[in-house]
Amino acid sequence: MPLPNRLSAFLLLVALLLSSTQADAQRVAKYGADFLAGGVGARALAMGGAHVAVASDADAVYWNAAGLMAMEFPEASYMHAERFSGSVSFDYGSAAMPLTDRSTVAFAFFRSGVNDIKNTLDAWDAERDQPKANPGDFVTSFSAADYAFFVGYARQVRPALAVGVSAKLIRRSIGSFASAWGYSVDASARYVGQRYRFGINLQDITTMLQSWSVDAGNLANLETVFGDDLPSGGTELVLPVARLGIARVQPTGQGVFTFAADLDLAFDGQDANAFDLANISFHPRLGAEYTHLDVASIRLGLARIRQVRGEGLDMTPTVGAGLKYGGIAIDYGFGDFAGLASELGFSHRISVSYEFRKEAYRRPSVD
Repeated sequence: MPLPNRLSAFLLLVALLLSSTQADAQRVAKYGADFLAGGVGARALAMGGAHVAVASDADAVYWNAAGLMAMEFPEASYMHAERFSGSVSFDYGSAAMPLTDRSTVAFAFFRSGVNDIKNTLDAWDAERDQPKANPGDFVTSFSAADYAFFVGYARQVRPALAVGVSAKLIRRSIGSFASAWGYSVDASARYVGQRYRFGINLQDITTMLQSWSVDAGNLANLETVFGDDLPSGGTELVLPVARLGIARVQPTGQGVFTFAADLDLAFDGQDANAFDLANISFHPRLGAEYTHLDVASIRLGLARIRQVRGEGLDMTPTVGAGLKYGGIAIDYGFGDFAGLASELGFSHRISVSYEFRKEAYRRPSVD
């Protein structure tokens, strides 16, 4: 069977298997891992997040673990981003190292949080139905933060084909009021042809399970608001997403053009304005990059393309640039996190990576 037919049959089987998870009777969390959905790496995000087939460095542990096999030397990277005009801070770090000529391992850490949230619950006198005397003395602060830990592994199975897996652990907390643990696995593959590269990342293929616990004592002051319906702990499911990518790398003169397109197939119906068919929503992304002499790069992309009901087509543009010298790369990405018509502000992303280019660290050659 030719490769395109095999690929089509495989993707159809994946869609059928993933869509069947919707029959589960447990509660589905539409935005249970949304803090990870925005992506990582200023280079990737400047290209609109179209990176499933492009990722070939330490950031591949997130985009497509199979891309880790493209690395020749160990690498470490870090990214900081400010979202919603600085209201939400996002930090990410990763490290990857070739183990053998056919395997690579990687680790990553994520934190997304809103800090210094004021807690005024103790400043209210419920019996008198008014603030306490000197209410400022009773106001405290807390943070709402989400954490994730990834462990990735990639394996070369054919000269042009690599596969990968990323196991991830999620920790979410809302001050001392509530917290949750979650876990799941991503499975991926990357095929590098003569002209095109293909990638697939089956995100949360096992379905992410999140278990919430609530400290009822800390919520006691909310009884007047919630009555008998105080929040309680429970289990949520985050359904799988199939992320597909294709890229074309075209050398020209003293530079290289890269064109990429991704398509996410989601099964949780989280965006009513997305393109959808038979309960599956489609989320396309486009990106382009030009790199001159492997030193300077400029990038642009469309991070979100959707049909907004009553308004028409809505697209979210991104731009960015990068510089590379020796083993050090510095990248910047700029984008409107919530659409041009939104008042939620823009996002700035800055990434720094370092490649340990010592002969002793080089990936062993294939025998």
